[in-house]
Amino acid sequence: MGFQCQQISKKFISIQGDVIALDGLNLTVGNQEFVCIVGPSGCGKTTLLRIIASLVRPTTGTVVFDQEITNRPRCSMVFQDQGLFPWMSVVDNVAFGLEMQKVNREERTTQAKKFLERVGLGEFLKAYPHELSGGMRQRVAILRAFLSNPEILLMDEPFGALDSQTRLLMQEELLRIWKEHQKTVVYITHDIQEAILLGDRVLVMTGRPGKIRADIPIDIARPRNIKDIDRPDVVEIHWKIWKMIEDDVRTDLRITS
Repeated sequence: MGFQCQQISKKFISIQGDVIALDGLNLTVGNQEFVCIVGPSGCGKTTLLRIIASLVRPTTGTVVFDQEITNRPRCSMVFQDQGLFPWMSVVDNVAFGLEMQKVNREERTTQAKKFLERVGLGEFLKAYPHELSGGMRQRVAILRAFLSNPEILLMDEPFGALDSQTRLLMQEELLRIWKEHQKTVVYITHDIQEAILLGDRVLVMTGRPGKIRADIPIDIARPRNIKDIDRPDVVEIHWKIWKMIEDDVRTDLRITS
C-alpha cells in the first residue's frame, strides 16, 4: 500500500510556548517501497511517523492511503526501545498482533514459532525479553510487527541503541525479512550510511519546522549487504546528504564551522 502526506503541519501548544514541528510537508511513498528519512534532531521525524500511523492528528493537512484495510492493521510501528512486554514469553510477544486480531492461540503460536525459527531464535521461544541480548530483542520486535501483517511498517530508529557490529547484522536481517514479505516501509534514522544501505529512496528533512528538503533515489542493486557501504557511489551520496543537513545539525548543537 502506498500513501501521500498532503500539506501536513503540526503545532504543539504548551505553557512554555507553541512549537511548530512540521509545516506544509508533502511526500509520496509507493507500494512496497523502502523509504528512509534522515534529518537533524527535533525536525519532526517521529511526529511524522505518528501522524502516518494515526497516533497523532495533524494540525492541518491529511494522509491519503491508496486503499482501505479492514481485516488487518494498516500500519505497525517498531520503536528504538523495542516495546516488548516483559511478562510475556518471546513467542507470545511475537504473536501479540495476531492475538489482537482474534486469531486463535494455536494458529498464532504456530506462525510465531515459524518466524522465530527462520531468524535463529527457535531455541528462545519460552524465554523472556530480559533474557535476550539487545539485538535479539529487536529481532523479536520486528518479527511481531511483520507477523501482524500490516500494509505499512513504520520504524523509528529501531537499531539506534545497538552496538555498531550488531547494528550492521540487524540491517542485513531486516533487508532479508523485507525482501521475503515486501511491505511498504518508512524508516527513520540518524545514520546516513544506514539510510543508504536500506532505502530505495532517502528523504532529507530540514530543521524544525520540518519539511522535505530533498528526495534522493538510491540506485544500488538488491540484495545489498554491509560491503556496499564502501562503494565510491555510496560514499558520494553520504557526503551529499551530510552537506544538506550539516548547518542544521551545527545550529542544533551550537557548533560553528
